[in-house]
Amino acid sequence: MTNSPASQATLAVSPASDFRKALRPWLKPKIIMGGSLVFLLVFMGVLAPILSPHDPNLQNLTNTLQAPNWWGGAHFLGTDHVGRDILSRIFYGARISLVIAGTVVIISGVIGVGLGAISGYFAGRTDFFIQKLVEVIWAFPPLLLAIAVIAFFGQGLWILIAALVAQRWIPYCRVSRGQALSLRTRDFVDAARSLGARDTRIIIKHILPNLLQAAMVIGTFAMATAIISEASLSFLGLGVPPEIPTWGSMLADGRAYISTSWWLALFPGLCIFFTVLGINLLGDGMRDIFDPRLKRSGSGVG
Repeated sequence: MTNSPASQATLAVSPASDFRKALRPWLKPKIIMGGSLVFLLVFMGVLAPILSPHDPNLQNLTNTLQAPNWWGGAHFLGTDHVGRDILSRIFYGARISLVIAGTVVIISGVIGVGLGAISGYFAGRTDFFIQKLVEVIWAFPPLLLAIAVIAFFGQGLWILIAALVAQRWIPYCRVSRGQALSLRTRDFVDAARSLGARDTRIIIKHILPNLLQAAMVIGTFAMATAIISEASLSFLGLGVPPEIPTWGSMLADGRAYISTSWWLALFPGLCIFFTVLGINLLGDGMRDIFDPRLKRSGSGVG
């Protein structure tokens, strides 16, 4: 028996229609705008050595505080107080922001989701001790805790990352713990347990995969806060070493010249603003897609 032309056309169109249906939620304006800004950050960071017209640390005291030259000059966004090219430092600053934010999100997510899954699955005393640890660390202001870690261990890229991770794993842990408390009583977990699966296998195969969507949403917002915190610490002189260009250190350098050389602080400040805006828009759009409560209530539409 052969398929009719109508049924064949239906089979041919079905994959395309399924693809359009799956793609439609991702075509919201805030996801497109936020994703474009995040893509620009990644593009600038990855291709910084190619895009940068000058060495970001090359000093030229004969060209100090040169104003932006929009029409084909050697320094498109001007130079700083020691003659370094602002545009090149912005490109390399994007790379540092991307590395720090991405590393902080990954490490915080692994620690937080892992502890949250263990806390929610085992409950009882395990849950009690992990949540007490969360409450103790959560009592410290994030920026002050990061300053304390850097003051104790010294400055460095990995020390800065550890200082930012010190408290950013907690949102992952709290959300994962709440979801794991619900998942541990589901039928598929009871079925796996009745078949002899060990707790470790149940957590890895059945609990953790159901926590990834919420972790992805938290991670996007955590990237924004990590970038702001890194810029704040660099502005205070407690970030990465001075020879590494960052947007926060550029803001600190331009603070003394803001009344006469506005471009020193304006351009890195705009980079921080648009990067955080893009990440927040992308995270808000992802939350609308992944959060089932928003789907049911209809608040995620639009």
